Amino acid sequence: MNKAITDGLVFMPPAFANGLDVWSSGDGVPGDPTYQGSPNAALVPADQDFAGCLELVKTTSTVKLRHTGDTPILPGCYLRVRARVKAMSGNLPAVRIAGWAGGAGNAHVAGVVETAPSVQLTAYGKVETIEAIVGTGSRGGVDMAWGTAALFGHFGIDLTGPNGGVVRIDDIEIEDVTSVFLRDLIDWVDVRDYGAKGDGVTNDAVAFEAADAAAFATGRRVLVSRGTYFLNADVTFEAPARFEGTVTMPVNRRLALTRSFDLDTYAAAFGDEELGFKKAFQALLNFADHESLDLGGRRIEVTAPIDMQAAVDNKTTFATRRVIRNGQFNVIDGPAWAPTVVTSQASYSAANEKVLSGVVNIANVPVGSLVTGVGVGREVYVTAVNVGAGTLTLSAPLYGAAGTQVYTFTRFKYVFDFSGFASLAKFVIDDVELQCNGVASCILLAPSGSIFHVRDCYITRPKNRGITSIGDGCQGMMIDRSTFQSDESSTRSQDRISIALNANANDVKLRDNRAVHFRHFAVLGGSGNLIVGNHWFQGDNEVNGLRVAGLVIAGTDVKTTVTGNYIDNNTVEWTNEYESDPAFANQYSFGGLTITGNTFTANDVAPWFKFIAVKPYGPGHFLQGVNISGNVFKALNGAIDRVETVDTTFATLDNARMRNVTVEANSFTAVTQPIANPVYAEVNQATAATVWTLSPGAYLPFGGWARNVESLVAEGMITGPANERRSDMPYVEVQQGAAKQQVTVNWAQASKGRIQIKVRMDNPD
Repeated sequence: MNKAITDGLVFMPPAFANGLDVWSSGDGVPGDPTYQGSPNAALVPADQDFAGCLELVKTTSTVKLRHTGDTPILPGCYLRVRARVKAMSGNLPAVRIAGWAGGAGNAHVAGVVETAPSVQLTAYGKVETIEAIVGTGSRGGVDMAWGTAALFGHFGIDLTGPNGGVVRIDDIEIEDVTSVFLRDLIDWVDVRDYGAKGDGVTNDAVAFEAADAAAFATGRRVLVSRGTYFLNADVTFEAPARFEGTVTMPVNRRLALTRSFDLDTYAAAFGDEELGFKKAFQALLNFADHESLDLGGRRIEVTAPIDMQAAVDNKTTFATRRVIRNGQFNVIDGPAWAPTVVTSQASYSAANEKVLSGVVNIANVPVGSLVTGVGVGREVYVTAVNVGAGTLTLSAPLYGAAGTQVYTFTRFKYVFDFSGFASLAKFVIDDVELQCNGVASCILLAPSGSIFHVRDCYITRPKNRGITSIGDGCQGMMIDRSTFQSDESSTRSQDRISIALNANANDVKLRDNRAVHFRHFAVLGGSGNLIVGNHWFQGDNEVNGLRVAGLVIAGTDVKTTVTGNYIDNNTVEWTNEYESDPAFANQYSFGGLTITGNTFTANDVAPWFKFIAVKPYGPGHFLQGVNISGNVFKALNGAIDRVETVDTTFATLDNARMRNVTVEANSFTAVTQPIANPVYAEVNQATAATVWTLSPGAYLPFGGWARNVESLVAEGMITGPANERRSDMPYVEVQQGAAKQQVTVNWAQASKGRIQIKVRMDNPD
């Protein structure tokens, strides 16, 4: 304690020579007898050792001597009570420092130690010094720790042992010895000074709050000195804190370090980085003092999945902006990361398209499990489990699973598992690396929520998944300037299993990210997406190697823009695998997709590789409102046939219904057949004929028919067999030939010459 705090306080009791009426033979409280006029007490004005002193005759089993004045007891102040005594005659007693602890209203404070160890007198005339230290805190060297309930004391000595002895006592001294306990820095308030025990058993929460109040009021800091402190209540520190000791708390109790809110302090407080992070996260969601948790650049060793909702315990929904930033999580291998795999029979009906019913063994199916089986699309997850009803809610419908079958449910284990929240919104992970080390998956979103934001992060070597959405918790999700590095770089493209991310809801923004060697970069099931400025590549070292989809767009009218990306050794695949009845009926068909300004490249691929593929899972679909413009398509180490295709595994597109398809201003290198819509073609007819046939089909994208002619212009004079000028207007016929990909130009008379013609495979809106 700073000496300035005790300046002006009087601790020293008066000398015996000033009168014995302030010295009690009891506890020193009002009404107790004093030694004034007592027959067994006398003042000795001169003694060779003590000068003036008090002589007592021991007549009872315990003879008490107490000053009746109130000696103040202050938190953080430590007093030394000292007496010099000697035996004069008779039986030799034992002597000890003693006191009476007083609290509010002059009440006795029970349950505290009020006597110090005894000293046995061993010879007549031998001076013994008896002393003890008293204070509020239970610290080393403190003989009588009274806690913060004690406000004052009556101090003196006790004579114990056999009766009949005569003892002389020099004037009793009481002095402030707080300096003995001061540390190098004097601006700390130690929790022990406010009654904290640090024994790991006593609830020290009240002492922590009291120490914090004192520190905050005086502009100082709280020191949690060495020990283990059990806190069985929520504790908030308004003052900065420093931990030499550690704390333990039940899961549902919170420690809020409002002026030291960082991982360093929480790790020190709980003696473990992983637990410290959980408790800091708990505080982050329970207090408004901070919007972000700064990890301070520290690396946290993670031994098991972090159940983020269980760490908070008292919340299942949260929608206030919160940020975790600036650190690294490193996964340590162990059995806790092994995926849970359950096989179970269940039934599916398109009438209830997001539900599996009659699920056998349903209690063993975890929320967040990946669903696989016949007729199940990619990245379909269990969003909710209703054990009583025997039903599972799915993240997306199944395209071809009507009836009953056995499904496999695989629950990956994630470093950050938010699935325990019913809803989580406005959550940000900023400048964090999650090193999954081929052992763990990375981030599992809550089933519901919006604006989950990952920025400037590294998701390194996830075993199965980088970021997984099991419901609508990805609504408006933003992934910016982050790097996804798979654990499968040495694996062939077609054999990889890991996926960087998926989303089911709308308005996802993927911007300026880099993803390396995943099976898929992103599987997007919603609409309104922006995929801008990313680089994802999925090649391998095989000659004529197979390539799979990098970006999967699983919807029809998707309202999605893919622009300015570097799409390397993979396909943009567009499907409707999330429809329970994927045949076209009265829904919108494939439309609303803009692919512009991208760089597509591939090397060492087979000639039949395609950069863009449309894959209808049911018949009757067509393209309606698609723009593929201004892209660069380039193949290395061998040419490819063309850049686009319709995957007819399940169905073809209806070419008779194509409309508003724009494919123009693209660049093709080592692509055997460029494409465009409309196609600008030149017809050179050297021999006069009434019917000129044009075959632009190879140029028309996605196998489209030659449905319309936008324009026809003669280049130079059209002439007859004798070079006579022809002035009649020809007419065209579209959808000619067996494949309906030819156009005929029909003249009134046999003609020859050159024309420029523009042919479309669609009906423009």
